[in-house]
Amino acid sequence: MPRVKRGTVRRAKRKKLLARAKGYYQTKSKLYRAAKEAVDTAGKYAFVGRKNKKRDFRRLWVVRINAAAREHGLTYSQLMRGLKAAGVTIDRKMLADLAVTQSAAFAKVAAQAKAALPTRPSA
Repeated sequence: MPRVKRGTVRRAKRKKLLARAKGYYQTKSKLYRAAKEAVDTAGKYAFVGRKNKKRDFRRLWVVRINAAAREHGLTYSQLMRGLKAAGVTIDRKMLADLAVTQSAAFAKVAAQAKAALPTRPSA
């Protein structure tokens, strides 16, 4: 096999990795092997964290919508069912924002959902 000289490539690669490890604790920011492991682990956590962020925000929106819906005599599931029946296509993020910032607008949306709910036949 031919000899490969990779002086500048290797230096650039290591320099880039150590830059990503800047601010890490003790040798994890200075020694290449420790820094590489730390950066790889951090990357894994960052990937998982981006997925968890979506989960956490949706959970927060549902809690806020449920609290606001109960003020109008509906549960979260009833509100969502009513909105679907009424053909209102507003996502949970916007609903939660309405519930927190513009309660009058949310009241109108809740009224629409309540009106669109199918009535149960009395037994």
